[in-house]
Amino acid sequence: MDSKPHKNQNAKIALFCAGLAVAMVGAAYACVPLYDLFCRVTGFDGRPITSAIPSDKVLDRKISVRFDANVAPALSWNFTAKNPEVELRLGEVKTIYYTVRNTGSTPETGIATYNVQPDLAGSYFVKIQCFCFTEQVLQPGEEREEAVVFYVDPDLVKDTSIGDLQSITLSYTFFPSRNGSPVAAASEPKQSKL
Repeated sequence: MDSKPHKNQNAKIALFCAGLAVAMVGAAYACVPLYDLFCRVTGFDGRPITSAIPSDKVLDRKISVRFDANVAPALSWNFTAKNPEVELRLGEVKTIYYTVRNTGSTPETGIATYNVQPDLAGSYFVKIQCFCFTEQVLQPGEEREEAVVFYVDPDLVKDTSIGDLQSITLSYTFFPSRNGSPVAAASEPKQSKL
């Protein structure tokens, strides 16, 4: 009995399995950026949509937008919205400001992430400009003013699920940053000075 056909068949199966394993690992690495892209484009999971241009229509209907500011415990930063709430017409472009300050004694690097609540409103909250996902280095005592330019898409009124929504919350959180990505905790715990 000739074992060459069996060896060739086994080699093909092994090559197929190895290729499948490589494809699965590649897909696992691609999932995060692809999911992030999907959320940015669709507003899914409370992610605001980004645009370079303002809305082409403005309605008389008003909506309230609240601004939340948070800092992960690993950063010695104060972070606040200058105006915690604004009222605007659907489609109206608004600029609001946040203030961030390093209260620590060493330079620190952070990056802001954001979301919109309720989740369904994310696809109608359109950011034209923001400071999110941009690595920030603050020196001890340094303070910066950061702007967010946005509008709420007038098509919100057509959505039967949330068309009568009266308020939206935009929430930012600054995390320590490593290589341009937020991390849950700093690599080394901070030492308290006695």
